[in-house]
Amino acid sequence: MIALEELQAVCRDIFASALAACNIQQAFDRHLHFENRTLVRHPSSRLPPITQPLAGFRDYYVISFGKAALSMLDALLERLPEKKHLHGVCSAPEIPKHRNRRIRYFAGGHPLPNEDSFTAAHAALALLKHARKDTFVFFLISGGGSAMLELPIDRAISLDDTIAFHETLVASGATITEVNTVRKYFSAVKGGRLALAAPQAEKLSLLLADVPLKDLAAVASSPTLPNYSSLSECSDILERFRLLEKFPTSVRAWFERLKREQSAAPPAQSENNPQSATAFGHAQFDTLLSNHDFVNAARDHAQALGYKVIIDNTCDDWDYAEAAKYLLARFHALRRELPRLCLLSSGEVTVRLGGHPGCGGRNQQFALAAALDLAQYHGQPLAVLSAGSDGIDGNSPAAGAVADTTTVARARAYSFDPEATLAHFDACTLFTSLGDSVVTGPTGNNLRDLRILVSG
Repeated sequence: MIALEELQAVCRDIFASALAACNIQQAFDRHLHFENRTLVRHPSSRLPPITQPLAGFRDYYVISFGKAALSMLDALLERLPEKKHLHGVCSAPEIPKHRNRRIRYFAGGHPLPNEDSFTAAHAALALLKHARKDTFVFFLISGGGSAMLELPIDRAISLDDTIAFHETLVASGATITEVNTVRKYFSAVKGGRLALAAPQAEKLSLLLADVPLKDLAAVASSPTLPNYSSLSECSDILERFRLLEKFPTSVRAWFERLKREQSAAPPAQSENNPQSATAFGHAQFDTLLSNHDFVNAARDHAQALGYKVIIDNTCDDWDYAEAAKYLLARFHALRRELPRLCLLSSGEVTVRLGGHPGCGGRNQQFALAAALDLAQYHGQPLAVLSAGSDGIDGNSPAAGAVADTTTVARARAYSFDPEATLAHFDACTLFTSLGDSVVTGPTGNNLRDLRILVSG
């Protein structure tokens, strides 16, 4: 029988291997390359090949934002054949030591916007105003961009009120798609508005998808793709989660104004969405990497280690407790028939925060809920890992955590109350004390989360 320490190491190895396989530089080369001054996009299962001569363009703009902004920007700049007339804006988790003099760098905030998020949005919109027909714009977009590049449509809304708006949405329990639907009607750069700031320019959006592929418009709240949601959908979300009463006065007033304008508008304009397909006629997009790449890389490595692999993404966007209950039940049922089992689940779970939460995030919250289940199987070789591909879980320094059948007993021996810790959203403290945190540091990537359940 495999030791629990070894089983934990297997979980960590599968996660690390999957992360390494999703290399952004390699993803660029798989999807596109430059032949002299011609951009060639390789064919994929979703998109046809494209050959785009760049000789007719005078200026090249790059707008890069999100948790992977630096990695994506570096990959593009290494390959871009023409940099003489290059200008750009980059809003990333941090400002790099080595910077391209033609790019303005900002340290945008996440999960909440900061002053640099506002300044970066101002800079991006100001740059795009200068775009013409002979301008080619690269948008490099990754998860986290909703906070790192932000500016209210109503400029009277302050940064503090914008932060409170984002904080309320993040803690509401709404899915990422629902959260981003609301953001589209608040922001001057979301819901396609960033692309519309340069209507005549040729545009290519390269995405790192931290959302299901069926909903690419949710990446960073769809700054460069048409807004296919409606104000009616937005209003429904605000009502279901009782958000208006929780928003700052200025934000509540903005949404109430939108609702009044919708009621007063003619039927053809009642959704407050004037965008049309023709407005995005010069826009193309491609997905460099997605959560599917991440989980498939984990599958391949687990199979190479000799495990029977089952992938179950059913609980994507579920509450963490319900997701843990579902996946553990499936895991226990499967391992009776498949003793050397690896159950993988990708996507994200949600957490509805209570008052005064501690240190942690959705992955550590899930891992602790799993640990409470595993405690009843003491002595059996079972382990669960849950971690985020960006290396950041909530407000903690960890990417996630790994638990086994001894986690609860070891925690109690250190005077922790696992149930109370779970209720207070303070799982990071517990897992750090046990040495069971998964710490990678910021990865420069963002392909959602991965849950790994393994039996020895």
